[in-house]
Amino acid sequence: MRKADITAGLVARLVAEQFPRWADLPVRPVDHDGVDNTSFRLGDMMSVRLPSSEYYVEQVDKEHRWLPVLGPQLPLPIPQPLVRGVPGCGFPRPWSVYRWIEGEPLIDGDVTDLATFAADLADFLVALYKIDPTGGPGPGMHNFFRGGPLTVYDRETRDALAALKGEIDTTRAAEVWETALRATWLGPPVWFHGDAQPGNLIVQAGRLSAVIDFGTSGVGDPACDTTIAWTFLSGESSRVFAQRLPFDEATWARGRGWAIWKAMIVLVRALRDDPQDAAHSKRVIDAILADHVAAR
Repeated sequence: MRKADITAGLVARLVAEQFPRWADLPVRPVDHDGVDNTSFRLGDMMSVRLPSSEYYVEQVDKEHRWLPVLGPQLPLPIPQPLVRGVPGCGFPRPWSVYRWIEGEPLIDGDVTDLATFAADLADFLVALYKIDPTGGPGPGMHNFFRGGPLTVYDRETRDALAALKGEIDTTRAAEVWETALRATWLGPPVWFHGDAQPGNLIVQAGRLSAVIDFGTSGVGDPACDTTIAWTFLSGESSRVFAQRLPFDEATWARGRGWAIWKAMIVLVRALRDDPQDAAHSKRVIDAILADHVAAR
């Protein structure tokens, strides 16, 4: 089943069949939806989240198992799973009902002070890194190998470098990538979020108020959590973010590797049909390259 086939009507039928106590609650699309999952409001106090393809099915059990463990130990709210649905009504995958979190995704909301926002996000991540990782899920298909070595994306990155000649400084971009590959992670495994980006960061009254979507979370190398330093933050806010995270330069080098891999593969696609996204990806790559030079 395609993402476009996951409608409010389908969700209403799933809820009525499997959780009849909520059958009378209205179902409506959220204002800002993601890619990996399709989400809906269920009444005023809940949300329904359905994997948009088989690639994201493993994340359902992971979130039900671990979010109740992580949530009480974190300084900001995270998603709270209430019940787990099973395939039905023509929908072939498990799905979840969560408690609704008030606020707006950062991409839609206003931040009063970006440096304070950066400090709040860094403090949230530091608290996450301190949680006991015993038994937590290591890198794998469930989170597209975040937390593991960057070598898993070496071929894809080199293909992107070849495709982007003439579009970006591929010589310097290759240098960023090679530096990241050499910056071997030697630390103990820690919990990480894996996708701390504007769409997953909720704001209220100008402040970071919650962090959502732990689908790419896991236990391993936290370098993948640094990428917002180049994709959204800049200047003073980026410096505050870096200063409050307990990372050495090797971790930041790997973070630049994660960031440039993603920015380049997005740019290759965007050059075909999305000029706005292409321009943003080029700005991100320029920021990564400048930071790499400054770190040498």
